[in-house]
Amino acid sequence: MRRFDIAVPVALALTAVLTAVAPATARPHPGRAPLGIDHCTAGACHFDVPPGTYDVTVLLGGDTASSTSVSGETRRALLPETAAAAGKRVARSFTVNVRTPEGEPTGAEGTPGLDLTLGGAAPALAGIRVTPARHTRQIFLVGDSTVCDQPADPYTGWGQELPQYLRKGVSVANYADSGESTVTYLGNPQLWATVQPLIRPGDLVLIQLAHNDKTTDEVTYRTNLGTLVAGVRDKGGRPVLVTPIVRRWFNADGTLNNGTALLVNGLGVDHPAVIRSVAAERHVPLIDLTAKTKALVESLGVEGSKALYLYNEKRDNTHTSVHGATVYAGLVRDELAALRLVPERTVRVG
Repeated sequence: MRRFDIAVPVALALTAVLTAVAPATARPHPGRAPLGIDHCTAGACHFDVPPGTYDVTVLLGGDTASSTSVSGETRRALLPETAAAAGKRVARSFTVNVRTPEGEPTGAEGTPGLDLTLGGAAPALAGIRVTPARHTRQIFLVGDSTVCDQPADPYTGWGQELPQYLRKGVSVANYADSGESTVTYLGNPQLWATVQPLIRPGDLVLIQLAHNDKTTDEVTYRTNLGTLVAGVRDKGGRPVLVTPIVRRWFNADGTLNNGTALLVNGLGVDHPAVIRSVAAERHVPLIDLTAKTKALVESLGVEGSKALYLYNEKRDNTHTSVHGATVYAGLVRDELAALRLVPERTVRVG
């Protein structure tokens, strides 16, 4: 699939209520004061921190009723829209990964430090606290353009929307990259050779690569998946195989029972079937996103499913809209919880 290297639009200024909650320092460091509201203007905050993992606690609300969401870095959804009644304050926390490049591993470096943007129907920020994270579990994402942190609206990967479904203590390090297959992901030093050394014991690594393995034979595809699984385990991590999201390609009978929709390549390689087989053979947890998205798209039908993809904007039946990526990220969240791959207390359900 093609890459979309378009500059991220400048965020619109949003009115926010800003009150100091902590003294600010240039960079958070154990033993020093946390970074706070002094680093925020109306609608946005910038923290001059080095790459790493940070805990963020926001205090939302103002004199009037408010509804606030938080995004950050390359269009990552970090906190879903949260309501606060007039005169009330609501505290929410999340953990965010700050890296260079801040989006796709082969893309632009982005802005140094941590950047957050307020959104929602009536955003109001009363306070914020940023500190280096401790005892954090990372979820690494290895995937393609349907997963990655897409730089430009309306393209959005499900990995871009996943962080909002996780509370403080779990962060998402999205190393998915547009246009990658199992062959290119393993072969590019900016990808697997960069990701593997970062994996720590207990970290999860979700692997969804299939859309671009259009000319990969089954033996090679199976071998590559095995290489990724073994590489995660070599570092003490926990691999999770994820079957690819379906393409929105309907048959006349309203089903997606065809090779285009279900990711069967020109050589007859049934990617989801191979992934399921490798997961069973190597005793790897499986998130069958193909089955989940197939059931959802078919239930919505030809018209209803258009909103999940970029059909209306681009006549694109492969890449997801913000709405579709959010829905699909919710399916991943549900499976992470059902398989008990992350602690229940770290899963945000509402």
